[in-house]
Amino acid sequence: MPELRQRPVVQKDRSKTSTTAGRDDDAQRRKSHNSGGGIGFLDIIRVLVTLVAVSCGLSYYVTSSESLLWGYKPWFTNWPELVRYIQGPISLTPAQLALHDGTDPSLPIYVAINGTIFDVSANPAVYGPGGSYHFFAGRDATRAYITGCFKEDLTDDLTGVEDMYIPIDEPEELEKLSSGERKKRHEQDLRLAKKRVEKQVNHWVGFFQKSDKYFEVGKVVKDGSEKRDEGKRELCAAAKKHRPKREKSA
Repeated sequence: MPELRQRPVVQKDRSKTSTTAGRDDDAQRRKSHNSGGGIGFLDIIRVLVTLVAVSCGLSYYVTSSESLLWGYKPWFTNWPELVRYIQGPISLTPAQLALHDGTDPSLPIYVAINGTIFDVSANPAVYGPGGSYHFFAGRDATRAYITGCFKEDLTDDLTGVEDMYIPIDEPEELEKLSSGERKKRHEQDLRLAKKRVEKQVNHWVGFFQKSDKYFEVGKVVKDGSEKRDEGKRELCAAAKKHRPKREKSA
């Protein structure tokens, strides 16, 4: 009877197996560490969203205007301003501008400064009928903004308005100057006075441009129908009264 041959037993390489198992364990530990101990991108997003939500909530309850952005109001959240932005700037003659004085509720309320038109419909209690500054609505009253004469100077005519900033000379002081010196002084005074007028005009234009209630809509175009006083326009009484007196030289 032939002898039964035994199949040779192949012994596994334990050292190799243990090495492979060790590598798998290390990889698993590294994966577990990276997923559990580190901060991922989604974690950062969650933190930022939470901070924004908390800030908006605090802003709503802290600010008097119940704003979610701490009082900041982007221009594109103002629906009338957004519509006007899409439509583009408008051009109105003085007669067309006069229709926007608040008496017609279907039309926005406009004021104009130095030819620039601003929509002030957001404040009808001030610029609408019965408002304290209703006389500014529907016209370019740049001169009145400078002089403060709201009855006499509701016009855009700035001729002669610089005189309100030219110092008044004492007669005895003028007698000490020659004709050439007087001329030179007057030219210097006039140049400085015009700069002050320009500064005041820019101040009021900036006031409306920077407001979160009002916005620019276009320009006033002249059609020749405006009435102009011939020659130099006289200063109103209030502006004359507040003219500065020249300081006496030492």
